[in-house]
Amino acid sequence: MLSVIGKKINRFWAASAALILLLSGASLKALDLSHDEALRLRQSGAILPFEQILARALEHYPGAQLLESELEREDGLYVYELEILTPTGVVHELEINASNGLLIEDDIDD
Repeated sequence: MLSVIGKKINRFWAASAALILLLSGASLKALDLSHDEALRLRQSGAILPFEQILARALEHYPGAQLLESELEREDGLYVYELEILTPTGVVHELEINASNGLLIEDDIDD
């Protein structure tokens, strides 16, 4: 009897662990990079200077203000995620390729 209960508990924990790994897999997709890593990538020429990335974002939304920025490695690609506030009060989340400055995604933040 005890071994049957033990097997059920082990199955429960195994299923719980699998579910946690599955759900956390989305967060493992993108890796935030440190300031030191960003500097190394910039100095090696692997990514553009942040000032160029911000200037390209502001070309799309003149007069916008930067609220937040992150450099991530996502699916093998270096990506800047910028959150900007437009003069009309709309917050946009932009993803910009850090290597070439091309806009990947532009979403309105709800």
